[in-house]
Amino acid sequence: SGFNSIGHMDTMLRERHHIGHYKEGEEFIQNVFHVLFLLFSGKEKSNLSICWLQYEISKVVQCLQAKNKRKLKAQGRKSKKLAKNLLKAPENRNDLSLWKLYAYLEWLLGNIDDARKVFDTALCTVGTGGLKSPQLCSLSLLYAQLEVELLESIEGAVMSRAAHILTRLAESGPYVPYSGQVLSVNVLKARKTYEHALQYYLSKTPVSDQDQVSDANQLVNLVGCYALFQYLTVGIDAAVLIYAQTSEKLEASGPQKCENTGENFGVQNFPTALEAVTLLHTNLLKFHMKISVYPLNPLREALMEALKRYPSNQSLWRSYIHIQRKSHSASKARRFFDGVTRSTNSLEPWLFAIQAEQMRKKLTENVQRADVGEIHSTIPESGLTNRIVALFEHAVQSENGTHCPLLWRMYLNFMV
Repeated sequence: SGFNSIGHMDTMLRERHHIGHYKEGEEFIQNVFHVLFLLFSGKEKSNLSICWLQYEISKVVQCLQAKNKRKLKAQGRKSKKLAKNLLKAPENRNDLSLWKLYAYLEWLLGNIDDARKVFDTALCTVGTGGLKSPQLCSLSLLYAQLEVELLESIEGAVMSRAAHILTRLAESGPYVPYSGQVLSVNVLKARKTYEHALQYYLSKTPVSDQDQVSDANQLVNLVGCYALFQYLTVGIDAAVLIYAQTSEKLEASGPQKCENTGENFGVQNFPTALEAVTLLHTNLLKFHMKISVYPLNPLREALMEALKRYPSNQSLWRSYIHIQRKSHSASKARRFFDGVTRSTNSLEPWLFAIQAEQMRKKLTENVQRADVGEIHSTIPESGLTNRIVALFEHAVQSENGTHCPLLWRMYLNFMV
């Protein structure tokens, strides 16, 4: 009874409860981790530790989404216990990736001060690699992103803890915890350092495949840190400019270009790097719109451009649906969905097109039943229903859709 729900369908509600992890399925997964843990050593073992902690964090996120405080407390205790046990192992003590996940876990559980202590401790322990250390960059980026999300406005952000973290990262010296101010001379030096580092990584030629992957990851972290630094110290336009320049360079460095000209812009792993940079870009725009007045169009354009290129990226689709809900005209979004579903075999565009229409239907029904009591059931909204059924029909006829249990379940659920 546990196994059928390991791929649990959190898109559907069963009565009022979200379908979560079944007890037996959960026991099975924990047993798998425990058994594997004894078989691995070295790098593989630390990779497994990271996977295990990420899985625990995903359960915490689920409790947060379901707004279940009691379950969150219990899950938090279990996840923290595991994280501490993993970090006690001698081989993991200096593993920044694990420290990063542990700090993130504390942050998600609402223990902001504890999380800051963990981040600061990790940064002080390693501290001196600067922009050349991929793990340090990745840790500082997450820390700064979480701190930025606490800001209520961009005014005075240059003095914030996030600006301090990103400035210290560029200095390559030992990390000093935030004391409440950031010197402008340090900000200027850091900006120069970021600029040179970005130029270096964009023009670097990797030696092996392994180098390509790590260079691509490092470039993404570096761009994230630099853009966030510019956002805090100059403003949104400066940050967007960095994303635009990087994307342009990565697009230009496609393999076909390299063969023709004989030069190589380095990041051959460019689809993944480009996709990650696009995600950082859209997330920053989304955040900026939340805390200040900013037009919707740049975000919509960036998302549409990205989705044509990466039609199976779920985060991008979620953001797109979220901003489309704010507009009263559905026709533009429908045309866009239609265009994307024609040009790709991915199933995501179908699933999200259906979800968007279902949200619209729910909204319409809420408006119709607002003040009139139960009268709504006599005037059903049939236009949207027919449209959703048509989308389901087309989706299940597509090659991938025929074999997708989730799609069939959603279809049955909707018809019921």
